Amino acid sequence: MILSGKTALVVGVANKNSIAWGIAEALLREGAKVALTYQNERVEGRVRDLAKSFDPELPCFQLDATNDEEIATTMKGVGEAFGGKLDMLVHSVAFAKKEDLAGGMVETSADGFKLAQEISAYTLISLTRGALPLMQAAGGGSILTLTYLGSEKVIPNYNVMGICKASLEATTRYLAWDLGKHNVRVNAVSAGPIKTLAARGIAGFSSVLEKVEEKAPLGRNVTTDEVGNAGLFLLSPWSSGITGEVLYVDCGYHIMGM
Repeated sequence: MILSGKTALVVGVANKNSIAWGIAEALLREGAKVALTYQNERVEGRVRDLAKSFDPELPCFQLDATNDEEIATTMKGVGEAFGGKLDMLVHSVAFAKKEDLAGGMVETSADGFKLAQEISAYTLISLTRGALPLMQAAGGGSILTLTYLGSEKVIPNYNVMGICKASLEATTRYLAWDLGKHNVRVNAVSAGPIKTLAARGIAGFSSVLEKVEEKAPLGRNVTTDEVGNAGLFLLSPWSSGITGEVLYVDCGYHIMGM
């Protein structure tokens, strides 16, 4: 129970297959008090059911991470639920228009590019800004975001999202530098491909899973539980000397040259 007495806000749970939920489960297992967010009414029921499976009183907040007013309202609610303090923040937010994933990179629209960057990268900044006063009140904190190998290697059909993940990783490093003086750490997990709701929007995703299973040193794909445990490590005191890092959890696939 390494996280007994600690508090966490997990942003981006969509359903039981979400990587964010895998991380939330690991945090709950280790004794943390966790609050969840849901994007809109369409997913509210699923998220609340997941929350109730652990604790009927587990706080849930509606949050559009691109809306500063909703961020402020959520952070106020988190503060009220957790005694004015927050120890951990999980950012699992990403989006790109389907047409900007299916076509050629050269065909990416300006509006689609801006939207993907705002949702997938800038929201880490806006959520961190909102959470910072609560983390300062706690004497420090740990922030985790989720990235993917497409940030540095070309993954067919990942397109603009790969650029967004590269931006997200750079943001992680700059925030780590900026917030170190507040005893706040910022890290990222680069997870291997997992069958999540978001992954359904990537054409040929099943072939990506097959390729990883074929080429990864461990000969398989990573599980949500494994990513959750890695997230737990980076959020917990076990990783107290680590900040600004990207931890690959992909059964070793990223080390392969061919």
